[in-house]
Amino acid sequence: MRDSAAIRWIALLLLALAMFCAYIFMDILSPIKDLMQTERGWDSLAFGTMQGSETFLNVFVFFLIFAGIILDKMGVRFTAVLSGAVMLLGGLIKYFAVSEFFIGSGLEVWFTHHLNYIPGFDELGVSPFYSGMPASAKMAAVGFMIFGCGAEMAGITVSRGIVKWFKGRETALAMGSEMALARLGVATCMIFSPYFAKLGGHIDVSRSVAFGVVLLCIALMMFVTYFFMDKKLDSQTGEAEEKDDPFRISDIGKILSSLGFWLVALLCVLYYSAIFPFQKYAVSMLQCNLTLTEADPSTFWGGNTVTIVQYVIMLAVAVCSFASNFIKTNKPLKYGLMALAVVALVIYCYMGYMRGTAETIFAVFPLLAVAITPILGNYVDHKGKAASMLMIGSILLVLCHLTFAFILPLFKGSAVGGTVVAYVTILVLGASFSLVPAALWPSVPKLVDEKIIGSAYALIFWIQNIGLWLFPLLIGKVLNNTNPQGVGAYELDYTWALIMLACLGLAALLIGLYLKVVDKKKHLGLEEPNIKPEA
Repeated sequence: MRDSAAIRWIALLLLALAMFCAYIFMDILSPIKDLMQTERGWDSLAFGTMQGSETFLNVFVFFLIFAGIILDKMGVRFTAVLSGAVMLLGGLIKYFAVSEFFIGSGLEVWFTHHLNYIPGFDELGVSPFYSGMPASAKMAAVGFMIFGCGAEMAGITVSRGIVKWFKGRETALAMGSEMALARLGVATCMIFSPYFAKLGGHIDVSRSVAFGVVLLCIALMMFVTYFFMDKKLDSQTGEAEEKDDPFRISDIGKILSSLGFWLVALLCVLYYSAIFPFQKYAVSMLQCNLTLTEADPSTFWGGNTVTIVQYVIMLAVAVCSFASNFIKTNKPLKYGLMALAVVALVIYCYMGYMRGTAETIFAVFPLLAVAITPILGNYVDHKGKAASMLMIGSILLVLCHLTFAFILPLFKGSAVGGTVVAYVTILVLGASFSLVPAALWPSVPKLVDEKIIGSAYALIFWIQNIGLWLFPLLIGKVLNNTNPQGVGAYELDYTWALIMLACLGLAALLIGLYLKVVDKKKHLGLEEPNIKPEA
C-alpha cells in the first residue's frame, strides 16, 4: 500500500482532514468574542483565561510528555483514535458550557461557587480560573483543557503517521501539505463561526460550537478509517508498528546543554506566542479599528448564500496557489493557476469588504501562507539560509503588529482605506507565519544528536505551550487594564496589547541575530541547505 502514491496520499488526506477539523475548533469562539461578551458576559479577561486554558494541562500537568509516552507504548493507530475521542469529549463539554442548557442548571450553580481559588496555582498566578469568572467560562475552560490534550496528542501522532507512510519518499512535501490544509481551518472558522451564531437572525453562540463538535466527530471518523488502513499496511509488510524512542529524563541534560537548542526553543515560544494568541483576538481588534457597515440581511451581501460563495472562492485561491508550486514543466499552466489565484484573491477581498464583517477580512490570514509554504520549504531544502529566514519572519511580525497598533487606527472613518491596510497587513503576517516554521523545524536535527531528536521536539513543544497558555491570558488582562470599565465590545483600545506582541517579535529578532552569530561561530549548519548536492 505504501508503494502506491494514491494510497499514500489518501492516508495523508485522512490525517490532514482530522487536523483541519481540530484547527477549526481551536479558534471556534475567536470570531465571536463580541457575542460572547454580550450574550454570556465574558469580558476580555474571562475570554482570554478560557482561551489560554487549552494548553494548561499540557504545560502544568506535563500531559504533552505523557502523550509522547502513550504514542511510544501504544503506537500510532491507538493514539490517533484516542486523541480524536479526547478532543470530542472536550468539545462536548465546551458546547454544553456555552449552550442554553447550562443556564440555570445545577452545574452553573456549582461552577459559580467553586474553582474560585486553586491552592498553589493561585499563589503562582497560573490558575486557569479566578474569582468572579463566569460559570460558563469556567466549564468551557475545563472542556477546552481536555480538548487541548487530545489536540496536542493528535499533532504528535499525525507527524509520526506521515513519517511512517512517506519515509524515504516525499516526506517534507507531505508534512507541508498537511500543515497547509490544517491552516485553512483558521479561515474556515473565521467564515462559518459567525455564520452559524447569527443564522436565521437569532443569535445563539452555541451553534458555532456545535458546528465545531460535528467536525470533531468527523475527525474521529477520519482517525478510525486511518486505523484500519494502517493496520492493513502492517499486515502487508509483516512489521510490528513503528514506535518512537521514549522520552528519557536522561536526555534532558544533553538537550539543555545545547546553546543552539535554547535559542531555537526561545525563538519558537516568542514567535508563536505573538501569532496564535493574536488569532484569538484578531477579529475583535479589527472590529474596534475598522469602520465597517454590515450588509443588510435582505440583500445578497448580507444573506447566507454569500458565505458559501466566498468560501468556495477562498478554496480556489488556496488550491490554485498551492498546486502551482508543483508544476515544473508546463509553464503556461503554472502561471495560469497563479493568475487565477490572484484574481480569486481580489474577488474574495472585495466580497469581504462588501459584507462589512471583520471575520471575513481576517480569514485571508492563512491564504498567502498556503501559497508560499512549499516555495519556502523547497528553498531551505536546496539553498539553506534558515537563520536568515527566521530573522526576516520576525521583522515582518514586528512591522505587522505595529501597523495594527498605530497605522490602522489612523484610517478609522475610512472604510476603504482601513480595509486595504488590514488586508495587506494580514497577508504579510500570513507570509511571516510561513517563513518561521519553514526554517525553524528543519533546524532542530542540526542542533541535537539524532538519537534524542524526539525528546528535543517534545521539550520545544512543551516550552511553546507555555507561551500559548500565558499570552491569551495576558492580552485579556492588558485589555482590561488599559480600557475603562464597561467599555463596549467594539470600543476596546488594542494599542498596548499589540505593542506587547510586537515586543515578542523584537525579542525573537534579537535571538535570531544571536543564533546566526552562534551558527557562524560553531558551524551548526543552519545556513546550509538540508539537501546537499551530490559531488
